Amino acid sequence: MKKSLLVASAVFLGLSLSAQAKQPHEAEATKHKAAHWGYEGEAGPEHWGELSDKFKLCSTGKNQSPIDIKSDFDVDLPAIKFDYGAKATRVINNGHTIQVDIAPGSKIESDGKVFELKQFHFHTPSENKINGKSFPLEAHFVHRMPNENTFGVVGVMFEEGEANPVLDQIWSKMPTKAGDKVALDQSIDYTKLLPEDKDYYRFNGSFTTPPCTEGVYWHVLKKPLTASKAQIEKFLKVMHHPNNRNIQDVDARIIVD
Repeated sequence: MKKSLLVASAVFLGLSLSAQAKQPHEAEATKHKAAHWGYEGEAGPEHWGELSDKFKLCSTGKNQSPIDIKSDFDVDLPAIKFDYGAKATRVINNGHTIQVDIAPGSKIESDGKVFELKQFHFHTPSENKINGKSFPLEAHFVHRMPNENTFGVVGVMFEEGEANPVLDQIWSKMPTKAGDKVALDQSIDYTKLLPEDKDYYRFNGSFTTPPCTEGVYWHVLKKPLTASKAQIEKFLKVMHHPNNRNIQDVDARIIVD
């Protein structure tokens, strides 16, 4: 068993984690805005690969996200070292999600790799599932390695329950019109959007929006936080519809925890 775990870990760590996109999510959408994509109808996730040659990976890729997370191997993963402290600068409604931009300075270290936090954003319901379970809200903290096109995402799940005070702060500034941006003039302690227990699943994946660039280093925290029913409904009302991509095949990937 130990030999199998070592082989599996080696295979996993050998996966390419390079990404070709210059900027995550918002910039990807801006760069390819001529090819309209969304979450419903003919522009929905099932058709993304047909909308543009640049989106073909959405339908042909073998390491696509999101997935239903079912761990293959229980290994002693190193703890993610969070060093968050830089200011949240603005809230953006980019038409696909609500995104909070972060000034330079916040970072994580994962397995010896350092990633700088660029932004975080939300999906309802959750994009990833854990052992078949969907959650009403998921946050994605998007990081990039300095001077490289290699990205790391930390996913946090939210169950319905007590209201989250940090979400209240963000939602109070949340633009209701696509394309609008609101500067943040107050301090937001977004570290409280992370659970105290930061045990996680790790796997190789992609961005969950076109062009579905692969090579993204995914970490999904096991412990969910809570958001109130009113908070979840307010986000959904602004988005007008769910903004989650459908579950993708795991294929030959290895998921470790």
